[in-house]
Amino acid sequence: MEPEAAKMIGAGLATMGMAGAGIGVGVIFGNFLQGALRNPGAAGSQTGMLFVGVALSEAMGIFGLLIALILLFVPV
Repeated sequence: MEPEAAKMIGAGLATMGMAGAGIGVGVIFGNFLQGALRNPGAAGSQTGMLFVGVALSEAMGIFGLLIALILLFVPV
């Protein structure tokens, strides 16, 4: 396999982490909404943890994008 083709395949696989981040954010918000509807009094105290979870999930997607960009644009 040629190095350029391997770089493209690796970058494509690395961007799959962005799909995982999108799924993770959806799960986090869905579970928060479900919990907030069951116990509205406790929803306010859990908002901070909601944002921490979203930030960590999005960070994993950004790391995947960063790896893809490094694979594409850093010369071998």
